[in-house]
Amino acid sequence: MITGEERVLKRILQVLADLWQRMRVTFARFPLTIICLLGAVSLIFYLIANGGGLQSLDMMVQKLMFTFLLGAFLGVTAQFLCERFAPVARRRLLVYLLSLLLIGGYFLILYPAAGISFEVSIRTFVAVFAMFCAFIWLPSFKGKFDFNLSALIHLKAALVSLLYAAVLAIGSAAILAGIDILLFDISSDSYAYLMTIIWVFFAPVYYLSLLPHFNSDLGTHREAAAEASHYPGFLEILVSYIAIPLAAVYTMVFAAYFLKILVTFKWPAGQLGGMVLAYAAAGLIIYILASPLENRFAALYRRLFPFFLIPIVIMQLISVGIRLNAYGITESRYYVASFGLFSLVCGVLLIFKPVKRNGVIAVLAGLLAIASVVPPLDAFSVSRRSQINRLETMLTAEGMLQEGAIKARADAPEELRIEVTNILQYLNSRDYIKYVAWLPDEFDPYRKMKDTFGFESAYRDSGVDGGYFYLTSESGEPYVVSGYDIIYNHYSYNGGEKVTNKDFTIEGQNYEFVLHRTSPLELFIEVIDGNGQVLVSTGLYEFIQPLLPDSQSRKKDITDIDTMTAEVEADGYKLRVVFQSINGYVGNDQEQRIDYEVIVLFGVPR
Repeated sequence: MITGEERVLKRILQVLADLWQRMRVTFARFPLTIICLLGAVSLIFYLIANGGGLQSLDMMVQKLMFTFLLGAFLGVTAQFLCERFAPVARRRLLVYLLSLLLIGGYFLILYPAAGISFEVSIRTFVAVFAMFCAFIWLPSFKGKFDFNLSALIHLKAALVSLLYAAVLAIGSAAILAGIDILLFDISSDSYAYLMTIIWVFFAPVYYLSLLPHFNSDLGTHREAAAEASHYPGFLEILVSYIAIPLAAVYTMVFAAYFLKILVTFKWPAGQLGGMVLAYAAAGLIIYILASPLENRFAALYRRLFPFFLIPIVIMQLISVGIRLNAYGITESRYYVASFGLFSLVCGVLLIFKPVKRNGVIAVLAGLLAIASVVPPLDAFSVSRRSQINRLETMLTAEGMLQEGAIKARADAPEELRIEVTNILQYLNSRDYIKYVAWLPDEFDPYRKMKDTFGFESAYRDSGVDGGYFYLTSESGEPYVVSGYDIIYNHYSYNGGEKVTNKDFTIEGQNYEFVLHRTSPLELFIEVIDGNGQVLVSTGLYEFIQPLLPDSQSRKKDITDIDTMTAEVEADGYKLRVVFQSINGYVGNDQEQRIDYEVIVLFGVPR
C-alpha cells in the first residue's frame, strides 16, 4: 500500500520529469535562442568570477551582450517563421544559418566601434521590439490562428514564468542562506550565480516552453494550443472589472481636459506626450485582451475605445507639433510623434475592422519600429538634420553664420547663447558634432565655445529646482602629490565613452585604472591589480553633492582646491581625486547630467 509521503514524492518526481521533458523539447525547438541565452549566462558568470558585476562591463562584454540579446529574439522569430510556413519549415537549417549570419554581421558592425553609442542601443532595442511584434503576429497570418488568443497565450506564459522564477529565486536564496547560517560558509557569489541561472536562463526558457505549436496540424499540438488559449477566470475579472473601468475613468480625465482647452483656448505645449503614450499603449493592450471576451463591459469597451482614442491622440499631436515648432526634432519627440500617428491609425482601423483582425496593431507597430531605424527617415537622421538646421537658421538670422563660416560675437543675445549651447551639447552627446561642416575640427562645446562663438556656454535659470552649473578649482593652486605613485588626468562627459581603461606599472607590478559612467550623474573610479582584484574604488557623485546648486542656477564658481578634492583608502592603497572642473545640470525638468574633469592620484602601501 502506497503511503501519503510516497504519493507526494511520486508527484514531485512526476512534476520534475514533466518539467525536464518540456525544457528538453524547448531546447530542440528554439536552439538558437538557447545558445544565445547560454552565451549571456556565460558572460555574467565571467563578470561574477572576476569580481566585477555589471558596473565593470568592458566594451567587448557589452558588445557580446547586445549580440546575444538580438540573437535570442531573432531565434524565436526564425522558429515561428518556420512553423507558420511549410515551405520555410523544409528549409529550417537554411533559415537558422541566415539568422546566424545576421547575428555575426551585427557583431562585426559593433566590433570596431569604440563603444556602445546611444544610437546603437536604440537601434538594437527597436529591432528587438520589431521581432517581438513579428513572432506574436506570425501565427495569425491570414487567419491561421486568432491573434487575440496568440497575445493572450504569450501574456499567460510570461506571467507564469515570472511567477515560477520568483518563487524559485526566493526559495533557492532561502536554502542557500540556511546552509550558510547553519552548516558552512557559502560565497556571496553563489547567490549571483543562482539568480543568473534563474532569471537569465530558466525564466525565458520556461516562457518559451509554454508556447504551443500554434499552426501545427498534429492532434496533440492542436489540443495543447486549445488548452493554452483558455481564458483564465482571474484574468477576465482583472480585464473586465478593473482595467476597463480604470481606463474609462482616465478617459474622462482627458475628456475634461479637452473641454478645458475649448473654454480657455490654451492648447497643450508638451506635457501630454508621456500621458497619452501610456494611455494609448495600455488601451490597445486592454482592447486586445478584451477581444475574446463576451461580457458587457468588454463589448462596450471594444465599441467605444477607438472613438475616444482618436480625439485624445489628436490633442497629443497638436502638443507635439507645438514642441517641434519651438525646439525642433529629437529622438524622443520623433518616437512620441510616431507613436501618436500609430495610435491614430489604429483608432481608425479598429472602428472598421473586426476584432479578429487585431493583428494589424502588431504589424503596424513592427513596421513603424523598422522605419524608425532605417535611413534616411530614421529617428537619428531626422533629429540630427532638424537640430543642425535649427542651429544654422538661428546663427544666420543673427549674422553669425555667413557663407559657411562662423563670425564670433561676444554681444550675442542671451536667448541665442542659451539655445546654441543646448543644441551643441545635444549634438555632442549624440556624436553628431562631426556632421556640422562649418565647426572647427576637434570642437568641444564645453571647452571651446568662446574661441569659436565669442561667448561662453549659457544656461537658462531653473528656479528652486536647481539647474545648470559650472565649478572649477582655483587656477594655478598647487596640490600635494607626496605619498602617491602615479597621476592621471581624465575628462568624462555624459554621452561619451562609458568605460576607460588605463594600464600602468609601479615597481614591476601591473595595475589598471577603470573609470566608467554608471549613470548620467556618476563617474565610478577603481584601481585593479594584475589579477583583476579591485584594490580601491570610489564614486564621485557623493563627494560633489554638497557643491551642487540648490536654489539658484550657478553658472560659474571658483572653489578652493581642498573642497574640490576627494580621498579614499583601502588596505593601504590610496586614491585621491582632484576635481579640475565639474559642470552639468541637476534640475528636474530636463535630462540630468554631470561632466567631470579630474586628476587621479594612486599610491600603493609602503
